[in-house]
Amino acid sequence: MWAVAALFGLVYLGAGAAKPAQPKEKLLASPSMGWAEDFPPGVIRTIGLLEALGAIGLILPAAVDVAPALVPPAASGLGLIMFGAAITHSRRGEARSVAVNVVLLVLTVFVAWGRFGPHSF
Repeated sequence: MWAVAALFGLVYLGAGAAKPAQPKEKLLASPSMGWAEDFPPGVIRTIGLLEALGAIGLILPAAVDVAPALVPPAASGLGLIMFGAAITHSRRGEARSVAVNVVLLVLTVFVAWGRFGPHSF
């Protein structure tokens, strides 16, 4: 459970930190960020911020043993973001991105399930 949470924490932190730090035009130049043309800059920054906060919520509360009950809601929130991302990419006909989002969604739900249930802190 820790390995999956740590891996996703790094993935979401990297993806989330890039969105608010770069202008929309620079994001659009990236091959995997075509979806950004459908959203205003404020929404893109908000998505990035939520991803980064979710990543921190996956690891930090449990690692320092302060409010570890925040880990399952953080994982659930990231799962909702991936669900929305899969819908967005599906509407755009980006099958490869949908597949990546679905894999991330399933693994994020796995962390949420584990931390809500049998492997809670």
